[in-house]
Amino acid sequence: MKTKISLILGFILLLGINQAEAQRRKKKEKYDKAVAAETIAEFKAVDSGIGEFFKHAYGYAVFPSIGKGAIGIGGAAGKGVVYKDGAMTGGVNMTQISVGFQFGGQAYSEVIFFENAGAYQRFIENEFQFAAQASAVALKSGVSANAKYTDGVAVFTMAKGGLMYEASVGGQRFKFIPPSEMK
Repeated sequence: MKTKISLILGFILLLGINQAEAQRRKKKEKYDKAVAAETIAEFKAVDSGIGEFFKHAYGYAVFPSIGKGAIGIGGAAGKGVVYKDGAMTGGVNMTQISVGFQFGGQAYSEVIFFENAGAYQRFIENEFQFAAQASAVALKSGVSANAKYTDGVAVFTMAKGGLMYEASVGGQRFKFIPPSEMK
């Protein structure tokens, strides 16, 4: 019985990691503005109220696909596009390493909104990372109506595939890439 459970759990993990890897390989460019625009449209389709965040935020970072996998020790990575006043200002790399009770693999999209110039500036100066207890709002219809900024930042995620027990954004680190260095 234990062998069957181990095989099933192993299969679920491989399926999730495979899904995350497939999403990552699907992107031909590192920082794809068109894919970021599609991700924004997907977020708005799920919850039209999130349009207010896009409209009123000082800036935002869009991660079309972040791949995540874990068995006790986990890791995640993704590339995104950063905007200010609706115009692209650069790219961003996200990495995350976590330890604790977690298992599985998944791919998800993430949008980070910056309420003011201070939060945006911290982000593009690479002085920004989420604390271990930080959390994100899992996007579904109507949820953005009650979402609030915390320390000048609001984070929304949307699952793309896979299965994972663990749903925090704690420990995420970001590196802003100026347009001149984007490839």
